[in-house]
Amino acid sequence: MPSAWPTAAELMTKGPVTLPADAPVSRALGLMRSRGFHEIPVLRRSRLLGLVTFEAIARRVSTALSTKVEHLLILPPMLSPSTPYPEVAEALLSAGLRAAPVVGRKGELLGIVSRTDLVRVFPTLPQLAGPSAPTVEQIATPASTVLRETDLVRGLTGQIRLLEEHPLPVVDRKGRLVGAVGVKDLGAVLWRPAQGGKRDPRSHNTALDVEVGSIMHAPAVTVPAGTDVASAARRMQRENVSSVFVLQDGRPVSVLGQTNLLGLALGRGRSSRAPARAEDVYVEVTGLRGTGDPELLAEIDTVVGKGLRRLTRSVRPSLLSLHFAPHATHRTSDVTVEARLLTDQGIFYASTTGWNLLAGVAGLLDELEGQTRRTREAHRDRVRSDRRLVATEDVPLDDAELERRIRDVGEPAD
Repeated sequence: MPSAWPTAAELMTKGPVTLPADAPVSRALGLMRSRGFHEIPVLRRSRLLGLVTFEAIARRVSTALSTKVEHLLILPPMLSPSTPYPEVAEALLSAGLRAAPVVGRKGELLGIVSRTDLVRVFPTLPQLAGPSAPTVEQIATPASTVLRETDLVRGLTGQIRLLEEHPLPVVDRKGRLVGAVGVKDLGAVLWRPAQGGKRDPRSHNTALDVEVGSIMHAPAVTVPAGTDVASAARRMQRENVSSVFVLQDGRPVSVLGQTNLLGLALGRGRSSRAPARAEDVYVEVTGLRGTGDPELLAEIDTVVGKGLRRLTRSVRPSLLSLHFAPHATHRTSDVTVEARLLTDQGIFYASTTGWNLLAGVAGLLDELEGQTRRTREAHRDRVRSDRRLVATEDVPLDDAELERRIRDVGEPAD
């Protein structure tokens, strides 16, 4: 590695807020809303049982608030104090969590490290914020899911997984960005205290039937195209947000979230280890959360694996991001697939649109292979040209040639 990465022990928050196993869900929600938490460690005596997450609660809207949190636990990745920054990023990305516990040799809870902790130190790391750092549009995710002010909050209940990654942009009738909706905004609606008084039996509306514009936070935090990732990370930290939007003519074209920054960190960490196998490449897939076809996902994985094995002949890839954006019309079933590949030779991009996902992914990987192969060949040509130039300059001149050059230099110009 070019320099040492910070470890989980240096990044974590010591003495984190915890809950006992028999605590009610209402207590967990109270802490999440008041402290801005998304995950809380649950203990039985001093032993860590798991995490209770906002997503786990939100997916069970009908769960009684008196339910014990031990019935909603997930088993998170367990980090050791010596886990380096890129591996912490990988653990959070792989598990789809905002935070993970750091445990000691006996399984005792030492602290908790979050995505916010990683983003806080991001601008200070030369591996990530040096002269070769990319700009926001190079690693941002396309803003394929955009909400309108008049959309109903009810539709957000199916977007909880996406909301856990980053807030969604909200636009007006002209498509201009007017705000954003995140998990915290949705949580304030899902568990709003009941109001006393008479009830109109003719009204069947609930809190989920209000418009998105009534719960969004505004203004949304934005950065101009061309902003370096370190500056964007500092903006996130300063504004206490988990993402920033990249605008074009007032419209959100992409969103840079904490997950994008962590993906870059993971890629740089793996590049420093010089992976030579396709199995070492971290593959990030977004936009397919709603699919219920595991066979399709397995087939995509097979196509990606074959493509990456070819790519390793030209470059050392570390991170491949595939974003699927379905065309939401009744006339077509086309899907746009956008690919971004981080390698030791730079970042490569490709996109395609069609109804056949497998053919689209295979075509994208062929395109990326062609780009990397051309880059490698161009690099070899430059190296050979430089070597020939050096060799020519090192040839000693004979007396006649030396005398001619001296005479040419000494003659006055016309």
